Amino acid sequence: MKRCQAFLMPARQHYLSILSIIVFLLTSVMVRDLYAQGNTPASLHAVAMPPVPGLVDGDNPIVVNKTAAIQLGKALFWDVAVGSDGMACASCHFHAGADRRRTNQLATGTFHHTASGQKFQATAAGQGGPNYTLKRSDFPFYQLVDPLDKNSTVLFNSDDIVSSAGVFARVFSKLNAPNNPLDECTLAKDKVFHVNGNNVRQVQQRNVPSVINAGFNFRNFWDGRANNIFNGVTAYGDRDTDAGIWELSDEGLLTKHALHLENSSLASQAVAPPLNSSEMSCQHRTFLALAAKLLPRAPLAGQAIHPTDSVLAALRHASGKGLDTTYKNLITTAFAPRYWAAKEGVDRLQTGQLEANFAMFFGLALQLYQQTLVSDQTPFDTPRRTHVYPHEPEGLNDSQLRGLKKFLAAGCDVCHKGPSFSAAAHPAVYRTSNGFSTLRLVNRDLLNGAFSGGFYRGTLKPLMDEGYFNTSVTPTSYDPGVGGVDPYGNPLSFSEQYAKQLIDGTPLVDPIAINACDFNKNFTDDYQANELMDDRYQTGDCGLSSRNAKIPKSDLWQAEVNKAQFGRAYVATQGAFKVPSLRNIELTGPYMHNGSMLTLEQVVDFYFRGGNFTNTAHFAALVLQQPITPKEKKDLVAFLKSLTDERVRWEQAPFDHPQLTIPHGHADSLTVTTPGQAMDNSLSIPAVGKAGRSVAMGPLKPFQAYLAP
Repeated sequence: MKRCQAFLMPARQHYLSILSIIVFLLTSVMVRDLYAQGNTPASLHAVAMPPVPGLVDGDNPIVVNKTAAIQLGKALFWDVAVGSDGMACASCHFHAGADRRRTNQLATGTFHHTASGQKFQATAAGQGGPNYTLKRSDFPFYQLVDPLDKNSTVLFNSDDIVSSAGVFARVFSKLNAPNNPLDECTLAKDKVFHVNGNNVRQVQQRNVPSVINAGFNFRNFWDGRANNIFNGVTAYGDRDTDAGIWELSDEGLLTKHALHLENSSLASQAVAPPLNSSEMSCQHRTFLALAAKLLPRAPLAGQAIHPTDSVLAALRHASGKGLDTTYKNLITTAFAPRYWAAKEGVDRLQTGQLEANFAMFFGLALQLYQQTLVSDQTPFDTPRRTHVYPHEPEGLNDSQLRGLKKFLAAGCDVCHKGPSFSAAAHPAVYRTSNGFSTLRLVNRDLLNGAFSGGFYRGTLKPLMDEGYFNTSVTPTSYDPGVGGVDPYGNPLSFSEQYAKQLIDGTPLVDPIAINACDFNKNFTDDYQANELMDDRYQTGDCGLSSRNAKIPKSDLWQAEVNKAQFGRAYVATQGAFKVPSLRNIELTGPYMHNGSMLTLEQVVDFYFRGGNFTNTAHFAALVLQQPITPKEKKDLVAFLKSLTDERVRWEQAPFDHPQLTIPHGHADSLTVTTPGQAMDNSLSIPAVGKAGRSVAMGPLKPFQAYLAP
């Protein structure tokens, strides 16, 4: 009856409302049919990593020995000494680039600023909280009577997060003795992560995505805050105007200047966790302190290195543990002397140049190592049957081929596009030719319409960051995603910067170009000619789309902004998150930015029911309720599993690694070795060489295989 009341309106409004609905539905069907005609995404094999001008090439490169830089990066990634209390970067990325730990992996919905978001909730199995061991029956975190009908009765809902345990809540005091990998820190009473008055390890606010293939992303982190530009110090690129590195000139002058390395979001991402007080570091530790700790150390001291390690074997110590060198030696071998050779200090404290530039060395070395982690040898990457449309990979079986066709017909490839299966990739990875001289990082496209005041508003055409979408996993208010701001008060979103520019000409914070003629839905689609003016921010030639090089007049745009989500200036960034790659997805659960889904079947149910919530801010043509049969679902999941690289499953080169011991929950009795702090249980990850895991070790398994019912 309530649904019918929405149509009890004057006849003219009723007619227009019905007409809007018909147009919306027809548009959605046409868009889906168009995608059904799409061809198979290309293989990732032979796709070049986005270049970083000046890093390893040119007349004066930063890195003069790439092999040594990769060795440095791999050592730093796997070394437990990088963390304050035994956490390595790899501690959260050891299983197909992700995390398979199951104990003490729950966090509260921290970004959900309500009472429920600040405390743990019971899981579907009736338990939960700090130091809880996850079960299969805890998933998904949003459960319906009918998993394919989002309007059916809700059985269970939680805003808790499945993520990765990091460090204890402590405050940095000083470094320990040179042979001690742990920092000296003082306990800080944790208001959330504690049991019986004793701190347990903190858990992160979002699920940890895989680092494999992350080198293809234009930005990194779920909210895109790891900038495409690396400034040598922090994650925020040119936004951080204080960032700079120290360089020695040919004349012997030591000066600080801004670093601006393009396509280096992996380096921007890498410098954040080592100082994060919940991930890897005691609070207030600096990169100078980390440099003082690591520079004289033997990398990976105390950790076994396999004699056939694909990167580190040549440097392996005779004992079989650690490397027969120091971090200082690796840095001075890998990087140009102008970044470390100065004999004078860089400030009044006479900080050495090597220490002052340590964040740059750290970020770039990890980037170069992680760029080697490319999984491009899957059944999907086999040669194509070009006589069949869509061009089918030869390596797919019949079920996987049917799943591929369902993947294309359902429009999944619009978000999970191109060879990396992500629209968050650098556009050059999946957009081979667009006729324009700029990369499309902002788009304008269709979203669902909405009922308001008894009237259907029709489809919306908001601005959105390419590759960052709200798919209604959680209500928008639970987490802003790319709709958040950086520490300097700037929008993380490119779209929100552009929306501001259209009002008053404010320059974009990030050095990107946005052409109105390149949107899927141009302003000429829904603005009258007298409401538009020539695009004064255009870069390059619009080619055949030059007639669409128009933007709204400033006063009109401001009026539309004032209408919020029902205006023609709507910006769909709140609750939008990076589209993750689907490669190796079989092994990288749990899924979504909040880790709320356990299996690929649960993920398929979610998308085909149209999300979890009625939401005006998700794609009309993508997260749209549509039918799927049990056989189709089975085939679609089979296709997704065809994206697993067997080298990843068996940890063969380049996915081999040193030995690693990872904190994994706490003793059931919460035994205390340090006052107020629970004793760690641990998970031992053995060293693996380039040939991969042995038959006795077995392959990596999907996350659910490690959980009890």
